[in-house]
Amino acid sequence: MTKELRQFMKTCKPVRCTALILFAALAITVQTSAQSQMVALDDAAKAKITTFDAPGAGKGAGQGTFAYGIVKSGAIAGWVIDAGGVFHGFLRANGGNITNFDAPGAGKGRGYGTIAYSINPSGAITGDDVDVIGVFHGFLRAKGGSIKTFDVPGAGKSYLQGTFAVSINPLGMIAGFYLDAKNVNHGFLRAPDGTINSFDAPGAGTGSGQGTLVDYFSGINPAGWITGSFLDASNVYHSYVRSPDGTFTTFDVPGAGTGKLQGTQSASINPKGAITGEYIDASNVSHGFLRAPDGTITKFKVVGAGHGSGQGTVPQNLNPASAIAGYYLDAGNVYRGFLRSESGGITKLNVPGAGTAQFQGTVPASNDATGAITGYYADANGAWHGFLRTP
Repeated sequence: MTKELRQFMKTCKPVRCTALILFAALAITVQTSAQSQMVALDDAAKAKITTFDAPGAGKGAGQGTFAYGIVKSGAIAGWVIDAGGVFHGFLRANGGNITNFDAPGAGKGRGYGTIAYSINPSGAITGDDVDVIGVFHGFLRAKGGSIKTFDVPGAGKSYLQGTFAVSINPLGMIAGFYLDAKNVNHGFLRAPDGTINSFDAPGAGTGSGQGTLVDYFSGINPAGWITGSFLDASNVYHSYVRSPDGTFTTFDVPGAGTGKLQGTQSASINPKGAITGEYIDASNVSHGFLRAPDGTITKFKVVGAGHGSGQGTVPQNLNPASAIAGYYLDAGNVYRGFLRSESGGITKLNVPGAGTAQFQGTVPASNDATGAITGYYADANGAWHGFLRTP
């Protein structure tokens, strides 16, 4: 597996380039699937797991349904890759009904389309779309279904450049990042009235591919605190938290590597201001961390996580109760899910039907205030399906 494709699987990191790498691997002729779902029980935790496919989801390797963000009401936002390799956003209501949607201007060819990352309690959804020439634009889908696209001033207008809207809070504030004409990343905050302010973390590099990133789905909390990562001039990752007044605090987890693409990568901030994420050590192995609001850092890893390069523990989301949902890549390079409680106890979770070959398996993406978890899993054929795990 390439490092770029691994970045796609993590999804809390920039996926605009890696998604297109995935597009290129999609099968050309595949039958579409109808909306469907299956219910099973997670015997270890006595939880219920519901699997589902969005309408039109492709059945080929790399295609299918990717459930990403969940809120307390049970609504889920995500994206689907159809048989032609086109991306479409979707909203799954609490009752299971799924509505697909496309942002205005989104390309309709293979490797283009609409990706939804984040949903707030009001039902507003944000994400990005890639147009016919490969430029990305942010969008906001209102609860009623109307969609407005936007671009950050200074965003590049060439292939793989543009605006990436990745997180929305209850007030409708959208956080994300943009890639400028020199391929440098910068963060941005879009107010509910549409006003956009850009920002750069102290120490962020200014070379191609470097700069400031914002975390997906839960990169901004209800109070407007933002977390993300930045790649410095030496291509090492560091993390930051940005206060509502624009003040930055940067941090590194002890033990994080200092080589290229090593370091500390945050993934999520909860309403209390706690942050979770991963740090990549000098051997390129990932480990989880939890940073308390006072800055205290607790490191952890899931028993069974692999110790080889590219393997390890990868937290994805931190809910209001400080429970962490994420995945780990084991020694056989299979994705396995986990849930870490506030007290530190870890429950492993694997969706029935998930494949057990390399780079198949279960990938939890987010967990809500009730303890429900959503995400996606790859079957034995490499096709992806959404799931919902409820306590």
